[in-house]
Amino acid sequence: MRSGKRKRRPGNQDIFGIFAAGKINKGIRTMENGRVIWIDWLRVAACFMVFVVHSTEPFYLGGEGARILTEADAFWSSFFDCLVRACVPLFVIASSYLQFPIRYSTGEFFKRRAVRILVPFILWTLVYAFVWGEPVTNLKDLALNFNYAAGHLWFVYMILGVYLLMPLLSPWAEKVGKKELTVYLGIWLLTTLIPLIRDWASSGATTVIYGPSGLPRQALYPLWGEASWNAYGTFYYFSGFIGYLLLGLYFRKFVGELSWTRTLVISVPCYIAGFAIAFGGFLRRVHLSADGAFPVEGLVEKAVWWETTWCNDTIGVALMAIAWILIFKKIKAEGRFYKKALQPVSNASYGIYLMHLLILVPICGLFRGWLGSGEEGVLGFWTTPVEIMGAAVTAFIATAITAVIIRAIPRIGKYIV
Repeated sequence: MRSGKRKRRPGNQDIFGIFAAGKINKGIRTMENGRVIWIDWLRVAACFMVFVVHSTEPFYLGGEGARILTEADAFWSSFFDCLVRACVPLFVIASSYLQFPIRYSTGEFFKRRAVRILVPFILWTLVYAFVWGEPVTNLKDLALNFNYAAGHLWFVYMILGVYLLMPLLSPWAEKVGKKELTVYLGIWLLTTLIPLIRDWASSGATTVIYGPSGLPRQALYPLWGEASWNAYGTFYYFSGFIGYLLLGLYFRKFVGELSWTRTLVISVPCYIAGFAIAFGGFLRRVHLSADGAFPVEGLVEKAVWWETTWCNDTIGVALMAIAWILIFKKIKAEGRFYKKALQPVSNASYGIYLMHLLILVPICGLFRGWLGSGEEGVLGFWTTPVEIMGAAVTAFIATAITAVIIRAIPRIGKYIV
């Protein structure tokens, strides 16, 4: 008799190191053990992108919340951040590609994630609570939200919400056709214009509400059924990261092997358009705030406004995410470097994300101390880009090595990272 218990398939782990379930599409380049090769390359690249994003923050955040010293800093902050801003959507798309629709019971699905996601998350949340800020206050705030000093942990809350939806949507995802899914993706893409419509309708006026640890939340201009008594407008349930979940499903079910010519014809215009929207939007808002004079600074709501076109639920970021996926799907390299270096880093990607600020922040400080700041720095106009990329590369290598070593600890390593 067959056992009623399903065996775990070999193959790629999702972004948190959990083994993937489900059939691998024909035409998908895999290794003998079932790993989807391009997903490993994507995860490592997306991890590095996170380091670049956070290396730019000291150049536009500071003082009372928002501060840019020079026009050059405004340019470089926008350039590097927009270049890699699709990193978080890439994680969600990759996880969806491997896991959605789920192929085993809801109980088993949540059991695996509870062990692999929550245990490391709780551990590193406590580490940040004690290392940065006031431990007692931080621990109290954890009952309501993440600590502001460890702001990157918002991602875990978001992905847990996406995972909660997966079992509910999986029966539909199994049966959905290309035309139907395309319609829903089209609606979702329209919702990525909403942040820009809000900004236009409100004439750029912003109001910020402060949550635990001073975390800012921009009050939203009400659209299509939204009001002070109702936050759930017409497109609420179609917006946000649910779209990236559907994108992963679309790429898995309906996007086969494309030629390099077709890949570039689609991805290059998508990326250029997305980058232009994000990059131009940030610079425009900074220059409006500066009114011709730098430095420009203010309360945190000013930085929130600058970042309007950077948000993960905006059209620019969505277009860049689509472009990146198309490019990464063409990667087939599985040689010695892939097996000996890239795979271990990919497997430790969750831990790298959780711990990275503990290493990146002091390294950013070291580079600032060595090179100075802005155009008055050691390298003049090039000081800021060298600091951003130097800190990102150095911290990424150090964090990746640390995470891989920790993960190799017998029995307990996988529960830490």
